[in-house]
Amino acid sequence: MRHLLRRAFAPDNRTLTLFVVLLSIAAFVAMGTGFWLLFRLAYVLGLAIPAAWLIAWYNTLHLEVSVDRRTDRAQVGQEAQEIIEVRNRFFMPKLWLEVEDPSDMPGHRSRRVIVVPPRRSRNWIVNTQLRRRGLYDWGPLRVTASDPFGIFKRVREFGGTQQILVYPPVFDLPHFEAPPANLPGEGRFRRRTHYITPNASGIREYAPGDAFNRIHWRSTARTGELMVKTFELDPASDVWVILDLERRAHAGTGDESTEEYAVRVAASVARHYLVQNRSVGYISFGRDLRVIEAERGGNQMTRVLETLATVRATGDAPLGNVLQEEQRRFGRHTTLVVVTAATDDHWLTAIQSLTQRGVRAAVVLIDPSTFGGERSSLLMYSELTASSIPTYVVSKGDDLGVALSPSAGGASWQG
Repeated sequence: MRHLLRRAFAPDNRTLTLFVVLLSIAAFVAMGTGFWLLFRLAYVLGLAIPAAWLIAWYNTLHLEVSVDRRTDRAQVGQEAQEIIEVRNRFFMPKLWLEVEDPSDMPGHRSRRVIVVPPRRSRNWIVNTQLRRRGLYDWGPLRVTASDPFGIFKRVREFGGTQQILVYPPVFDLPHFEAPPANLPGEGRFRRRTHYITPNASGIREYAPGDAFNRIHWRSTARTGELMVKTFELDPASDVWVILDLERRAHAGTGDESTEEYAVRVAASVARHYLVQNRSVGYISFGRDLRVIEAERGGNQMTRVLETLATVRATGDAPLGNVLQEEQRRFGRHTTLVVVTAATDDHWLTAIQSLTQRGVRAAVVLIDPSTFGGERSSLLMYSELTASSIPTYVVSKGDDLGVALSPSAGGASWQG
């Protein structure tokens, strides 16, 4: 009785509270007046409460519930799909079942109220439009059963928790340019690679796993053994994308923030060079230091997107410190693309020092004043262009394909 009263007067169970109050009033007045109608009302209410509990309890029995979450990695703008199935193994129908696959994904709605016939099943597809990058949890699947009056609710969970990684959106940058690096040896350098390139450098004996299209048939016929061609990378500089994640530099909230725009720019710049078969690396310092060594290919793009999906502008390290600490990675064969919302010049000396050593650089400034910040990037833009460092400015609402083009204000340079 004590447990029933505690549940009755709980703030989230007003229907049960109302039934208990009516039952108490009817019983008290009936015993005081002897009025037969009130006695019958008390009997009905007294029987309705345990009957409602039994119905809620019964509705969660003999259920088989499964969910097929078909998406574990996707990009903003795509859809995450799941198929939910509820099967009733009992010979009586299941009524008023509320089925939900909870998730912290923005815009995720999977709640549905169903009736399952005897020994039958119900299934449906839930598509969720992915709105924001990040790592999100799905599940466990929750089934809530209730009685017709909504007095009692009984919850059962099925399955476990699954995660989905949402990559940031990537935009085409058809006109983006950064200065080419000074390459040794007549402006060119070569490195051996396992990729097939136009630069065949020699032959060697066949090894298990070598593709047949690398076999050099003339050498094979001459030596009597399978011989394969070896290749070198196309002569091109390494491109490093440096993303500034210092907390104090950023402004705005949610999707309309300098953090989100900076992440989109970094992802788009990385893709811009990787589709050209360039070698791209990545550095940022948010919660911790993230370094992806310069590589090329689709796997490198996946590594960059996986990192950018979860980074946050929570760092304490200024951009200038990051450039100084990681300067050993940058040589005359390196091009830097720095993405920052910083409006002070504490990092200007660091990037000027690198360019004096022969490192080429371009800067993308995310203007915080257009996101509600107090300071503008115009002074920083002037100082960078005065140092002959190509600079782009991105404001809130800009089309990145247009903003990251020389015609939009990027400084020119001498090839």
